[in-house]
Amino acid sequence: MLRLILSLLLTLAGTTVASAQEVHSIRVEGGSYVARTPAGWDGRSQLPLLVFFHGYRQQGSAVMTIGQLTEAANRHGLLLVAPDGLEGSWAHQGSPSTRRDESAFIDTLLADIDRRWPIDPARRWAGGFSQGGSMAWHAACFRGSSFTAFMPVAGAFWRPHPLACPGGPVNMLHTHGTGDTVVPMTGRPIRQSFHQGDVREGMTFWRGKDGCSAVPVRKAGVGELDCEIWNGCASGRELRLCLHAGGHKIPAGWAETAIGWAEGVSARTAARAAR
Repeated sequence: MLRLILSLLLTLAGTTVASAQEVHSIRVEGGSYVARTPAGWDGRSQLPLLVFFHGYRQQGSAVMTIGQLTEAANRHGLLLVAPDGLEGSWAHQGSPSTRRDESAFIDTLLADIDRRWPIDPARRWAGGFSQGGSMAWHAACFRGSSFTAFMPVAGAFWRPHPLACPGGPVNMLHTHGTGDTVVPMTGRPIRQSFHQGDVREGMTFWRGKDGCSAVPVRKAGVGELDCEIWNGCASGRELRLCLHAGGHKIPAGWAETAIGWAEGVSARTAARAAR
């Protein structure tokens, strides 16, 4: 009986330690990131992964304050990772910044994550907000095979739009506000030498890469989002463009919608690969 009591006490103590250490700040070659394990994780089971790139002049710690995102991460039991841009910015395709090779940094980041946690290879996702959304588009273009789905918000390609993307085809759900003036749907100039891209032009590129029809297969309303959906594409991937009438923001309910979508397309991608 004493041995059983001691075993239970040790188990409870281990659970307490795991809960207290769910947020980690980690340095890697070329940068750093913050990682948050889901509440209740047993420390052994495979985890879905969401790498979420922060907005301009922020750091990864800011991502961990997005309540709807951390709550959805707990509900879906996923590892939430927020890399740090150098000096609060990203050197993605078309960016004014040239501080870092972001494609190489993504490789370093993912390798370090895989060393530390048991990641489910079928559920590896990337998202981001504002300039972080543009980083998610960059990752889709140049490291698309490293992830199974992308969920950028309010940030897309910058000009000049890439003519080719070695990372495609991809699953992507892009969310944007039609009233956004910080990153308008058609983009805007930055310091006269740089220019945000056009969201619909970018989606046209991905439709070609994915082998999708010119017009959406269907449309659907999800909360405040009106989504155009391209599925049944030749590549087997799915694209969604989900718009809301608001400005530069992550709309309410977005995280649950996007993660639920990523779960679905990842499962279908894994099923096709297993045939």
